[in-house]
Amino acid sequence: MKLNDFKLEVYFGKHEFSAPYLLAQSDCEAMTIKELLQMAGDSSSEFLDTWLGYTEVSGNPILRKEISRLYSTVGEEDVLVHSGAEEAIFNFMNVFLQKGDHVICQFPVYQSLYEVANAIGCEITRWELRRSGEEWSFNVDELKDLVRPETKLVVINNPNNPTGYLVPNRDLMKIASFTEERGIFVFSDEVYRGLELDQSVEKQKSFADISDNSLALGVMSKSYGLAGLRIGWVVSHNKSVLESMTRFKHYTTICNSAPSEYLAWKALCVGDKILKRNRAIVVQNWDRAAPFFEKHSSVFRVSRPKAGPIAFVQFVGGDVEDFCSVVLESAGILLLPGSMYDFEGGFFRMGFGRKSFAEGLERLDEFLGLFGK
Repeated sequence: MKLNDFKLEVYFGKHEFSAPYLLAQSDCEAMTIKELLQMAGDSSSEFLDTWLGYTEVSGNPILRKEISRLYSTVGEEDVLVHSGAEEAIFNFMNVFLQKGDHVICQFPVYQSLYEVANAIGCEITRWELRRSGEEWSFNVDELKDLVRPETKLVVINNPNNPTGYLVPNRDLMKIASFTEERGIFVFSDEVYRGLELDQSVEKQKSFADISDNSLALGVMSKSYGLAGLRIGWVVSHNKSVLESMTRFKHYTTICNSAPSEYLAWKALCVGDKILKRNRAIVVQNWDRAAPFFEKHSSVFRVSRPKAGPIAFVQFVGGDVEDFCSVVLESAGILLLPGSMYDFEGGFFRMGFGRKSFAEGLERLDEFLGLFGK
């Protein structure tokens, strides 16, 4: 298998740890091990007693049980833990797809959700989100026109990276009904689930809870802001797929880090507290950003996301690649151009999940003032 460069990761590899102001990050505010244990009401002694031997391939049973509580129909036996979300994506695509299969993928999305399938030799059809007025929209009925006899998989990313769009539960049910009728499997990337910004609306369903012919992806990195743990998971009622992924994992990581599994378990035990904290940070940063975007409405168009800590901002003041390059070189501000998603239209990704956002936004405002934007 020959994989194309992961554009986004290559870009961040060059700039993420050198740029003074990070305004493109897709995760939420992290915390120290000490802070996490204090939030969980746990002493460090129990963590220090963690056994540093091999762990179970499928994941520590106490962690899998805690993960299963995030879903309404999932049991511990339906959970398979991985080293981050990326390993789970890679392993699933390799056990489920073959050369010549047809894959329909929501777009724009994180590159690996279609690039691994492309490397296997599958044909990819993009199912595009569109910006209508000030909002992103997703036409569920288009799926019927995209399906072919050889269609094997539909990939959705909900909530969506990078737009923050959230597929309504009623549309998820439509997708589930249509794909089940035609025997098409659904891979649902749900790494931002739990970070829906409007808590007054109906709770977002996981696709794994509404269709047995599917697999849902979760991770500690995004909504929980604990990327350093490198813990992700998949849940599914399809035992055959889970078993195949378990056997494939024997050739990737075999098992996960024991300390990371312990800390992920502790984090999920207080997951609601962490999500509440992170939602508050995102909302506060959006409140800060609103007057900024109003002030610079001649060059920016933005839709407030329904969920998650990121938005896809449209730059209408010129070439977006040049803009992102200039603000990085001249002001040390890291933004992510839409070309990293193979998406046209002058967009860049901005992240609202970190406490340092206000400082970066102030720096960007100063830059725009100096250059008369």
